[in-house]
Amino acid sequence: MNPVLEPLFRTVRATHPKADLRLIERAYDVAAYHHRDQKRKSGDPYITHPLAVATILAELGTDDETLCAALLHDTVEDTAYSLDELRGDFGDTIGSLVDGVTKLDKVKFGDAAQAETVRKMVVAMSRDIRVLIIKLADRLHNMRTMRYLPEHKRHQKSRETLEIFAPLAHRLGMNTIKWELEDLAFAMLYPKRYDEIARMVSERAPRRDLFLQEVIEKVSGDLREAKIRAVVKGRPKHYYSVYQKMIARDVAFDDIYDLVGIRVLVDSVRDCYAALGTIHARWNPVPGRFKDYIAMPKFNMYQSLHTTVIGPEGKPVELQIRTHAMHHRAEYGVAAHWKYKEEVGTPGPTGKVKPGSDMAWLRQLLDWQKETSDPGEFLESLRFDLSVSEVYVFTPKGQVIALPEGATPVDFAYAVHTEVGHRCIGARVNGRLVPLESRLGNGDTVEIFTSKSPDAGPSRDWLKFVKSGRARNKIRQWFSKERRETAIEAGKEAIGRAMRKQGLPLQRLMSGEALLALARDLRYPDVSALYAAVGEGHIAAQAVVQKLVASIGGVDSAEEDIAETSLPTRLRGRPRGGGAGVVVAGDADVWVRLSKCCTPVPGDEIVGFVTRGHGVSVHRADCTNVQQLKSQPDRLVEVSWSPSDDSVFLVAIQVEALDRPRLLSDVTRTLSDQHVNILSASVTTSRDRVAISKFTFEMGDPKHLGHVLKAVRSIQGVFDVYRVSGAGG
Repeated sequence: MNPVLEPLFRTVRATHPKADLRLIERAYDVAAYHHRDQKRKSGDPYITHPLAVATILAELGTDDETLCAALLHDTVEDTAYSLDELRGDFGDTIGSLVDGVTKLDKVKFGDAAQAETVRKMVVAMSRDIRVLIIKLADRLHNMRTMRYLPEHKRHQKSRETLEIFAPLAHRLGMNTIKWELEDLAFAMLYPKRYDEIARMVSERAPRRDLFLQEVIEKVSGDLREAKIRAVVKGRPKHYYSVYQKMIARDVAFDDIYDLVGIRVLVDSVRDCYAALGTIHARWNPVPGRFKDYIAMPKFNMYQSLHTTVIGPEGKPVELQIRTHAMHHRAEYGVAAHWKYKEEVGTPGPTGKVKPGSDMAWLRQLLDWQKETSDPGEFLESLRFDLSVSEVYVFTPKGQVIALPEGATPVDFAYAVHTEVGHRCIGARVNGRLVPLESRLGNGDTVEIFTSKSPDAGPSRDWLKFVKSGRARNKIRQWFSKERRETAIEAGKEAIGRAMRKQGLPLQRLMSGEALLALARDLRYPDVSALYAAVGEGHIAAQAVVQKLVASIGGVDSAEEDIAETSLPTRLRGRPRGGGAGVVVAGDADVWVRLSKCCTPVPGDEIVGFVTRGHGVSVHRADCTNVQQLKSQPDRLVEVSWSPSDDSVFLVAIQVEALDRPRLLSDVTRTLSDQHVNILSASVTTSRDRVAISKFTFEMGDPKHLGHVLKAVRSIQGVFDVYRVSGAGG
């Protein structure tokens, strides 16, 4: 026997004792011969890939035909070996498996092509589901060795993996493959987020492991007393699923129950329920967190009892209770019961497999694939989890939209586009006109009529019947925005009137910077919010004007109409040239100011530009505005750094972090601990729980910036921090 095959055969003997090892060896020899001159991107001989795919499948317990097809899956596509020769050598079954995988590989992955690929996969699967299992193992090994590909390829493959292959592995119940695919793709697409979650998990690991050990000992002791044979162990933590829970449930990292998970494996279904009773006798269950997937298995054949209890120290602990057979099926899914020919089916409440009911969703996919002319729509259908609490309806062009059960045409309109929702005046469902409050059913085709009028908008009555959060939020936003815009205009006018009454210079006082500083002092996020507060009568216009005048040194100062403020630090009473720390070649007495578009600091390459009446403005050499300034070369001057003890510089940094409560206060506290004076801050949070904060602050010594960035980077949840080229980023 070929020594290279020894590890593979060892696994096959353990998982599938009846397999024909001679047939597998012959398949390996043929594949090795035909791939003999080929190398992978890593420089390894090509045959290492089919061998690795076959080993993954052997670990899942697949049969010998699948293993042979895995070894041969690239020969027809990449070598001179034809499909007819393969059928002659190995028979029709292995031939059609290799053909199924080859067809999938031949399609190029654009958006529509990607959908088309999945379609072919489903057609091939419907004849023999093993095609998909080979494809998943093939993708898993490619993801493990992805680092040798160029970056754009890595990102494209990783996105496909997260959107198509991991969900398919989930539907087939192959959780071990699903979790590894997700973690590999997550690490490839978002390496910094992945590292930060790994860091947060590992920081808490020692404390969590002690806690887990205590729970495991107590559960094991109780089950022993109840004479229930059981294996109790902790559950592994998958970083992508932790991240998904942070996004989907909108919870902070520390609030995720599943980080502490226990799995209890017993011998029979009766023992599952007995173990559940024993555990609930010791600890109180959390209401609403008990699920019985044994009596009602999930669509992918998954069976288990799930419960969350309040464990030691009042901390929640999630437990999964299942039999050994259910556990094997939960880990390996369809691939696990590779008595492929004799028992195809889903498990019943007894844990036994009922023949003939296998994978109802596969047949459903096949029906979709026959009905659907647009591959993109088919792909959308595939991406949705088949859940009863949603209805799936079609746009007139055949795109699928998922809505909550009981949704109406108004929900549909907002799901298509916010503007379509706002302008919606009527609807046609399956060709018939219907009232806007009528309920939509699965498979309905919905057409929305919109108004062309510029004043069109939603009706308050819609709030009584819409079902989706998106529609409700958009309608409420529309009404609050309409009121807010009116209030902003009224506030602006009131402040202007109050200034004109006192004969104050509007131009200077209404400039963004003075007003913004005042808005911040009065605890408003921006100038618009200040105007709105005046318009809604929360604060008097006269009071705003008085504070504004006081903030810039009283009425006399306000009447000096200076066209441009230099650094915001001027407001704090620093001298006009106030230590810019830059000298102009040939003239040390010129007024110099650092431009705010690129916030240069000592160490940056700089150029000077002679402005009209405001001295020399200094820009970084790589500032975008410098390109325009070069069109007037006679106004460019040579400048150099000469910082003094009282020089102050503006620095802008961007902080990227996994969102959590108190994140902003932790960052600002760290910055103030580093003795920097924060002048402005802005925070936005994306839908995938990433908070991006920008801070502009003053610094005396720019060398200190490295320490500041390092301190911010060490905050929990922060995965990136860097200097940006200006206060606006």
